[in-house]
Amino acid sequence: MPILEFQNVSKVYGNTTKALTNVSFSVNEGEFVSIIGPSGSGKSTILRCINRLVDTTQGSIIFDGHDINNANKKEIRQVRKKTGMIFQHYNLVDRLSVIENVLHGRLGYKSTLSGAIGRYTEQEKEQAFQILAKLGLTEQAYKRCDELSGGQKQRVGIARSLMQEPRLILCDEPIASLDPSSSKIIMDYLSTINKNMKITCICNLHQVDVAMRYAKRIIGITSGQIVYDGPPEELTKSKIYDIYQSNEGGLITDVR
Repeated sequence: MPILEFQNVSKVYGNTTKALTNVSFSVNEGEFVSIIGPSGSGKSTILRCINRLVDTTQGSIIFDGHDINNANKKEIRQVRKKTGMIFQHYNLVDRLSVIENVLHGRLGYKSTLSGAIGRYTEQEKEQAFQILAKLGLTEQAYKRCDELSGGQKQRVGIARSLMQEPRLILCDEPIASLDPSSSKIIMDYLSTINKNMKITCICNLHQVDVAMRYAKRIIGITSGQIVYDGPPEELTKSKIYDIYQSNEGGLITDVR
């Protein structure tokens, strides 16, 4: 059974702007899927519909067997506990330390009071340090996040997501703000997490060659509609042109 299904999902902003039109696809547990497409194509809207940061206009989204479009506030909270989110601009609290930001991944499991005063168990703290060690961030644990490089900040974002013990990780352009070296480190970590921890990963990318290198499946979207859904080895130059309606300069490399 798929962990995620989109069934004829559409999203219209302000009654005029069509972000998604009849989008349908499913994702099996353990898959690594990359969504590619030009800016404004609807990639980010897809991710935000999954965790209900954005409400759909029509259609159904089934996550872990439940229609999240009909979920109440308590059920949405459960969905967000199971879906980690990694943002392009990190979305960290810069004035707080690395370890404090990582522990924020447990807020979905806390009461409002416990979360507000930062009450975490020793087991949760130990788990946070174990995750930091896996991501090579042990020495940065007590640094403020505004002292970190972009690549380090994104690793903190990944660590915070893992603290949720998610079934699904959503990555919205996670390397768009990073240099090539840091980008490779981040993508390698995401790939390792997917393979070793069996966590499903959906990753929005603007770099076609990176998507082809890491994903087992690529979904191409343009103007809010899916125009390609298949393995990277079948993503030809002509199909990339269908997605981008141009060659997008240096974005299209290492293709057949």
